[in-house]
Amino acid sequence: MNGSATPSSDGFTRRRVQNWLFLGLMYGFFYMSRYNLSAIAATISDAFGWSNTQYGTVVSWGTLVYGLSVFFNGPLADRLGGKRAILIGSAGAAVFNLLFGLCHLFLIHPAKLAHGTVVQAAELADGMTGSTALATMAAIWAANHYFQSFGALSIVKINAAWFAVRERGSFAGIFGAMIQGGRWLAFAMSPFILRFLPWQYCFWIPAGILVGMWFANRAWVENSPSDAGFPSLDTGDETAEEQAAPASLGFVLKKVFARPTMWLIALSSMCIGMVRNSVDHWWAKYFATVFDHHAGGAFQFASFAMPTLAILGGLCAGNASDRIFGSRRAPVIFFGFAGQACGLLLLSQTLHHAWAGACALALISFFIQSSHSMVGGAASMDFGGRKAVATAAGLFDGAQYLAGAIVGRSMGQLLDHYKDRAHPGIEYDIWPLAPLPFAFLGALLISFLWNARPGQKKGAE
Repeated sequence: MNGSATPSSDGFTRRRVQNWLFLGLMYGFFYMSRYNLSAIAATISDAFGWSNTQYGTVVSWGTLVYGLSVFFNGPLADRLGGKRAILIGSAGAAVFNLLFGLCHLFLIHPAKLAHGTVVQAAELADGMTGSTALATMAAIWAANHYFQSFGALSIVKINAAWFAVRERGSFAGIFGAMIQGGRWLAFAMSPFILRFLPWQYCFWIPAGILVGMWFANRAWVENSPSDAGFPSLDTGDETAEEQAAPASLGFVLKKVFARPTMWLIALSSMCIGMVRNSVDHWWAKYFATVFDHHAGGAFQFASFAMPTLAILGGLCAGNASDRIFGSRRAPVIFFGFAGQACGLLLLSQTLHHAWAGACALALISFFIQSSHSMVGGAASMDFGGRKAVATAAGLFDGAQYLAGAIVGRSMGQLLDHYKDRAHPGIEYDIWPLAPLPFAFLGALLISFLWNARPGQKKGAE
């Protein structure tokens, strides 16, 4: 093999499949242990008597800590290696999901509601007040997100060494399918668990699965082909000068933070985050509020259709990027933003019809994932390269989750502002329109990188 592994080698291919299979399963369960709160948001909010703003506060602290953490943990993952980083992240996420579930001990009697309004506050234990319980749970959820932030960084760090540029678009779609499986587990399995067990098990069960996956990844995942006994793969994501340069902290920081291309991608990722977090953390609560828990069939359809369409979006985007656009990511991201805008407009016209709203949400998921998979799963590997990929992912992912921190509390405040006791659910009329401008802005920003490819000299991007 002349000192270089090739994807066509049977032994290499089998070992690579093993590597990304267990990584994909691990990160899927990261998603399950991150979106489980959003999946049962109405149940927990009703139990503790939280307003939309209070629920949004918990979400915002989680996404804010995630967004800040990836900036620091990106260079750390580049230094530690992806395998160590994902083991650290999964261990921490398991612990804090366990602790969040233990917060059920705060509650003696749940709040009583009438027409979506609290008429009797929850009775809390151990001298807890509503504000101290909220602060404690927000802190635990934020700590969970700190460790969650190692997930994406580890994935791209490892896979940048195992996949060449020409394969990464298609692979990002396949890998996104596994991630969306975790999202499906959160939104489909959490309500299922609630049918038989108290809400805390929606956090304890994912924690237990993460522990099992910790041992699987420790045994069967390696950082690079050379660690698995194969020659290194020529990935084609660096210029000759970058290949010759040592992987110092200065090299990594300069490659990521001193190039306009990286910042344009980061700003585009922030726009994805504004749309994605507006939908992901609120759609389950939308069904519970607008249809007063009577949209079971439409909700179940949405919980299945949204990740399914997201999987198809990632697969279509990856194949289009590699096969139609010559491994350019920007054109696919542009069309993803255009689709998000159309989907949000459609949702604004259909959201008081449960099944039509569910279909619109599925369409939006298709286009969110088509853009997200290209930014998080391909562009970070392409433009970061093997030496700086986790730092690049930290910049892109951090921008997206900082947007999520803005959305969490501000969306809650917006919905509370438009709430009307005489018309339950009317506040959601504004919900699809709030992130719409960011879909248009994201399309504009990414259009400046229409012809950008990795491995080019500075100025040729």
